[in-house]
Amino acid sequence: MDGYPGVTGGDSTKQQERHYYLLSELQTLVKDLPSSFQQRLSYNTLSDLALALIDGTVYEIVQGLLDIQHLTEKNLYQQRQKLHGEHQALKQELLRKNKDALQSCKSHNLGLLKSNQQSEVEALDIRVREEQKMMDKKIVAEMDQKVIDQQNTLEKAGVPGFYITTNPQELTMQMNLLELVLKLQQKESQSGIL
Repeated sequence: MDGYPGVTGGDSTKQQERHYYLLSELQTLVKDLPSSFQQRLSYNTLSDLALALIDGTVYEIVQGLLDIQHLTEKNLYQQRQKLHGEHQALKQELLRKNKDALQSCKSHNLGLLKSNQQSEVEALDIRVREEQKMMDKKIVAEMDQKVIDQQNTLEKAGVPGFYITTNPQELTMQMNLLELVLKLQQKESQSGIL
C-alpha cells in the first residue's frame, strides 16, 4: 500500500492497525444513522468497508463520482433554465404580436382575432408544458443512469453493499454507506491522516 500514510509496503501490522481504526470510526459514525439502517449494517459489512478504505482509493473514487454528479446536475439545471428562458421569450413574443394585431385590427374583426389569439396562447401553453415534461423526464433518466454508473463503479471497486439496484430501500442503504465514507474521509482529512 505504497503512498498512503499509516500503511507502508507489506507492513501487515500497520495495515491491521489501520483496519481497526477505520472499523472503530465506522462503528461510531453508524450510530448517527437511523436505527433501521444500523441494524442492517453488520459487523462484517463494516469490517469489509474498512478494508476497502485502507489504501484511500475508494475515497478518490467517491470524490470523483461526486464531482461528476455535481457537474451533471449543474449541466441539467442549465439546460432546464435555458428551456425556461426560451419559453419565456416565446410567450413574450406572442404577447407582443397579439398586442400589435389588436391595435391594428378593425372593430368588426375584433372577436375573431381575440378568439384566434386565445387559441394561439393555449397552444403555446400546451407546447411549453409538453417540452418541460420531456425535459424533466430526460433529467430523471440521466440522473437514474448516473446512479447506475456509480453503483457499477463502486461495485467494481469492491465496496461492500454496492451493486446495481432500483430498490428504494437498497438505494437508501447505499446512500447511507456513501455518507459514512464521506464523513470518515472528512474526519481523516481534518485530522491530517489523509
